[in-house]
Amino acid sequence: MALVTIGAFARQARLTPKALRLYDEMGLLRPAAVDAETGYRFYEPSQLRRAHLIAELRRIGMPLAEIAGVCALEPAAAAEAVTAFWRRVTADTAARARLTSLLVADLTGGTTTMPDSDFRFAAATDPGRGRDTNEDAAYAGPHLLAVADGTRGPGGAQAAATALQAVRALDPATASGPDLLTLLAGAVTEADRAIRALATGAQGQPVTTLTALLRQGMRMALVHVGDSRAYLLRNGELTQLTQDHTWVRTQVDQGKLTPAEAVGHPERALLARALGWGPEGEADLGLRTAVPGDRYLLCSDGLSAVVAAEALHRTLAGAAGPEQAVADLIALAHSAGAPDNIAVAVADV
Repeated sequence: MALVTIGAFARQARLTPKALRLYDEMGLLRPAAVDAETGYRFYEPSQLRRAHLIAELRRIGMPLAEIAGVCALEPAAAAEAVTAFWRRVTADTAARARLTSLLVADLTGGTTTMPDSDFRFAAATDPGRGRDTNEDAAYAGPHLLAVADGTRGPGGAQAAATALQAVRALDPATASGPDLLTLLAGAVTEADRAIRALATGAQGQPVTTLTALLRQGMRMALVHVGDSRAYLLRNGELTQLTQDHTWVRTQVDQGKLTPAEAVGHPERALLARALGWGPEGEADLGLRTAVPGDRYLLCSDGLSAVVAAEALHRTLAGAAGPEQAVADLIALAHSAGAPDNIAVAVADV
């Protein structure tokens, strides 16, 4: 088996020579041979598998010292160790979210209240053209916006409904405590477990996306998993608040695809993360502060995947209120062909 230089191996492993030297020093990935005179390191192509494992573990935030232990395990035991690590990360995130909420409340002198009459909202779904089923779900209420997009078939519709049921329970509950992120994290974990329990031998494991915005006064907590999206229209500018959890997005992040290539990629709909699949209860969480005049949009990829950002911006900004915005955006998806179910939820501050 031919040896390759550290530079060539780094390119194949999508790592830097500096990282490989560090891994060598820590005993994580020793070179197959070292030139005694020059000190040059050489690697065998068979070492790429271990290099890729180390790189992926680093991407999920695992410390190098812990990676050494995982790499020494058999695959099944290594998988259990990675799962245990992510559970610790999730628990730590929830704890830090709780502390963040308390800190924000302390810095602002308590919770800023906003009458429900100053929060207008609307939501709807549409099956799209040529679709006889609708696996999308949407909800809009005084304290909550949410959309979910289940896999095609009856199991997907049930998964989406289960996800929305879990977060809808929070709509009247936000007045009972200030920790919005902890409430959302708990609801997502509950939904994920309930969706996994829906698996049957006939239809397999249904999964769903979930994007939800929970309001308490002028504070907004956002939870996101999958490729549904959240947008904010503020002062005439439209900002995407979420990042798609798709295989194509990971390829863009790793430099293997350009954003332009990703748009038309045949596998752009493949999810890298969803409720009912992957690490249990894994979701993005964030806190925001609302500003009078804000307009929030949550939608499934039945809208965002077929409508250009410019048209989305123009239509959202031009609607007189949430009800018109929802109707206009669904009509816009139909004008673009509407090949998939559509879920839209809009709220104005």
